[in-house]
Amino acid sequence: MSIKDRVRMRRETLLSDNWYVLRKYEFDYLRRDGSWQPQVREAYDRGNGATILLYQPERRTVVLVRQFRLPVWLNGHDDLLIEAPAGLLDDADPAERIRAEVAEETGFRVDTVRKVFEAYMSPGSVTEKLHFFVAEYDPGARAGHGGGVEEEGEDIELLELPFEQAVAMMASGEINDAKTIMLLQYAQLHLFR
Repeated sequence: MSIKDRVRMRRETLLSDNWYVLRKYEFDYLRRDGSWQPQVREAYDRGNGATILLYQPERRTVVLVRQFRLPVWLNGHDDLLIEAPAGLLDDADPAERIRAEVAEETGFRVDTVRKVFEAYMSPGSVTEKLHFFVAEYDPGARAGHGGGVEEEGEDIELLELPFEQAVAMMASGEINDAKTIMLLQYAQLHLFR
């Protein structure tokens, strides 16, 4: 049985279409015991995205960024967030979009990116699926200064770190962004053994 056979949508209400789209859904869900249970949920739709870990195997370095994130600050994190470069797809091909994001955020130009997996980051409330990539970077191949797109409110600082330092920052909690942790753990298993 398909999941679409287990969901009967009763009502969909638009709650907000400001930054992205927030909707309230009232539906019945067919439980495993055969009974239909009424449920109400809200889902935030911001589109799908992509993220990448830039790494340099000979120098054993990675490129991360640091920037202000309002939701994180509202939840008590009184610092800038350290994370892997990322951005929304805006209906573009994930590999094409992440190459553009890397240039915008870090100034590095990477031609070859390798997709390593996809993941839903907050499936209880957000529809977004992230496409995860890795790519080697050339420290001498910065095509721009990075920093993000000022018109979009971005003020991004570039961090080029020894891989072992990034792992230690993850272990200490200084790096606490889920997508970045996932990429650093991938790197521990597959890139920097």
